[in-house]
Amino acid sequence: MATPHLNVDELAQRHAAWTVAWHQGPTSPEAAPPWVAIERNHRMNFDLWHEEDMARRDDLGAERVRQAKRLIDRCNQARNDAIEELDVWLQGQLPAASEDRPQHSETPGMIIDRLSILSLKLYHMRIEAGRDSAAEAHRRKCRERCGILETQLADLKACLASLLDELVRGARRFKLYRQLKMYNDAALNPQLYSAARPDAAGGA
Repeated sequence: MATPHLNVDELAQRHAAWTVAWHQGPTSPEAAPPWVAIERNHRMNFDLWHEEDMARRDDLGAERVRQAKRLIDRCNQARNDAIEELDVWLQGQLPAASEDRPQHSETPGMIIDRLSILSLKLYHMRIEAGRDSAAEAHRRKCRERCGILETQLADLKACLASLLDELVRGARRFKLYRQLKMYNDAALNPQLYSAARPDAAGGA
């Protein structure tokens, strides 16, 4: 599953390797495109995974949940920025496709983001499938789910490889879609710009 521009098998292998390594400690960041953006996207999904888990605890107090929510917002923004950066890079590597070619609704970067999340799901489901403190019924269910996730990962890899091949041949095209997130922008989020007005705080 390879194209002149991105090897899908290598991509999945790096997702898996980064996930294992980051659970053990910090690593040296990637320095060359497209891996810089791919690693950043996966790292944001990795951090999101753990903060989403943390945000569901009820024993740490409201402040810790608020902190988790803020970090989740920042990670989501950076995750989407990395997807766009990757798609920009890919467009620069691909031949120009004629406007009459079929347009793919999902960009390669969006599919790579989905592969990243599947990789994280599979890693954590495998842990649950072998967790000694869990009941055998739990482990059996998780083993079954690992099989489902492995199939989904293989299917999505094949879809990405097929899309990249069509893009390289000019048989299909995609557009760069900007996410244009509004909730983190104080000029676009009415809750933020309303709260910043002097009259909102009772001022003149």
